[in-house]
Amino acid sequence: MPHPSQPVEVGVLGATGTVGQRFLLLLSSHPYFCVTALGASPRSAGQEYQKAVKWKQTSHIPSSYRALRVSACDPSTGAFKGCKIIFSGLDADVAGEIESAFKDAGFAVFSNAKNYRRAPLVPLVVPLVNPDHLNVVRRQQSATNPGYIITNANCTLEKAFGPIDTVLVTTLQAASGAGYPGVASLDILDNVVPYIGGEEEKMEWETKKILGALSNDDAHETGFVLRDDMRVSATCTRVPVIDGHTESVSVRFSRRPPPSLEAVRTALRDFTCDAQTLQCPSAPQIAIEVHDADDRPQPRLDRDAQKGAGVSLGRLRECPVLDLKFVVLVNNVCLGAATSSIINAEIACAQGLL
Repeated sequence: MPHPSQPVEVGVLGATGTVGQRFLLLLSSHPYFCVTALGASPRSAGQEYQKAVKWKQTSHIPSSYRALRVSACDPSTGAFKGCKIIFSGLDADVAGEIESAFKDAGFAVFSNAKNYRRAPLVPLVVPLVNPDHLNVVRRQQSATNPGYIITNANCTLEKAFGPIDTVLVTTLQAASGAGYPGVASLDILDNVVPYIGGEEEKMEWETKKILGALSNDDAHETGFVLRDDMRVSATCTRVPVIDGHTESVSVRFSRRPPPSLEAVRTALRDFTCDAQTLQCPSAPQIAIEVHDADDRPQPRLDRDAQKGAGVSLGRLRECPVLDLKFVVLVNNVCLGAATSSIINAEIACAQGLL
């Protein structure tokens, strides 16, 4: 799929936060997305970015952003004029009204926040799993307003072997998933916190939307048919790891007898996502890296593989209770956040949704 022949101007909301910073690092070398506007809180507005931000990344602030003036997160300011895409790294407590305002002003908004994930016409897209859901945005648009909102899940096997019946998952979620400054050091060091508010309910519901089908009836008020027949039980914990969410997963297939372990292993290794087929520049070379070693994946060793854009999976084995079980690792600040939004935007661009 050829890249756009001209640069595509984009803006980043929440640019001084940790997700916003990750957006800027990833976009600094992008072949056609060009950041021309930065949005942040009113106290940062008007300042040069290098003075407004408390930079928390291991790489330096890209030079192209240092002197860029930060604007308020308001589509009427004029700073975002010319932008076709808005990437939002805003916290959920402020994202709702701001993202809606940008959508109403005609922008394509790619959001990491949870506010619109349950909205009936807003796609909740994991770019390696369900990019076909992106087309529902046409039902958000009107003849006079091309704006829309697309959300991505904060990190989470079905195509090769038919529906999954039951999922049991325990997550070990990195401290960075709580944002900055995040969990207090006395709470997380030398400890595992066995509860993350709202996370389990969110994961159980969102999985059914991500793996659900599209509603082809335009008369319906929703663009999606949830997988309500699938049972999902999640336990979410916070662990003293900086980046990288790990999950211990057991699944049961609807198909009986279930697929063999080797058939599943082969399907996972051979899996190719739409972002790869479309040659999206941020797509991983290998969608799912299947490890044979008994002690992989590990956050410190595997979270930055393929610049954090792929999934690492290991310990694939038969489950004596369900059908099979495995351990999966995703870089929560890349594929679980900024990278997902960027790949979603690349797919939308390739599919003519901009």
